[in-house]
Amino acid sequence: MKDFFKTTKFKILAALMAVILGIAVYSLTQEGYSPDSASVFSFLFEPFQKLSTQISDKVTSTLDMLFNAEKYYKENIELKETLNEVYNDIIDYDKITRENEQLRVLLGLKEEYDDYVFSPPCTVIARTTNDPYHSFTIDKGSDDGIEPYDPVITSSGLVGICYDVSRSTSRVRTLYSPKTAVGVTIVRTKATGIIEGDYELAEDGCCRMNYISKTADVKEGDIIVTSGSETFPANQLIGTVTEVGMEDSGLSRYAVIKPAIDPDNVSTVFVITSFNGQGGQGAPAG
Repeated sequence: MKDFFKTTKFKILAALMAVILGIAVYSLTQEGYSPDSASVFSFLFEPFQKLSTQISDKVTSTLDMLFNAEKYYKENIELKETLNEVYNDIIDYDKITRENEQLRVLLGLKEEYDDYVFSPPCTVIARTTNDPYHSFTIDKGSDDGIEPYDPVITSSGLVGICYDVSRSTSRVRTLYSPKTAVGVTIVRTKATGIIEGDYELAEDGCCRMNYISKTADVKEGDIIVTSGSETFPANQLIGTVTEVGMEDSGLSRYAVIKPAIDPDNVSTVFVITSFNGQGGQGAPAG
């Protein structure tokens, strides 16, 4: 405030006020008081009255902040604490809601596949950004009964297979990877083949079904499921045929498959740690 009175702006304002005041006084002394002179006087001083009011309000507000700073500080702290409590309640509610949904899905899977033994629900905690085959990491490992080559699913079908398993985490290789080979069947015709990943197809979110008999009946829109093996249980949904072609050798056909599950959109998965026929064994104990 002190600096303002030293500025050129204040000096000009003071000079204008002096000139206007002089004119007003001269008008009154020469003509005496009249409605016209009062109107002129009011017109001349109206801007300064407004300025005075604004300054007064500003000073009042500043003094209020100075004298009540501690009160406002405490109120601010209390408000922040309240907001943090509300935020934490929302986070807890969302977490409980997600866990309940995961358990409902797991219960449904257990009812549908009574020969499966599942890990606890697994959360995706990291994605390998430089991997063209979209591998990811989950928050469960050998302490939860998971072993390498255990299949990974959701309620919508097969996602991939576990590898590089530690005590508390596991990496998942998806159907896009050439290292993931899955025996599959066309639901409509029972024609068989093997799902294998392909670099170029992976860029489009697809994989390839190879070794289809050249006389097999296969067409766009056909549904593909696992045929069952020592690694993958039967009848897990893989995806849909989007293209059919003949191999260059002319000995077999191939199909481009759009997986039912986009691994980039998966947040929770379930690992099958045991099932009838896994590893050539019979029904799991328990």
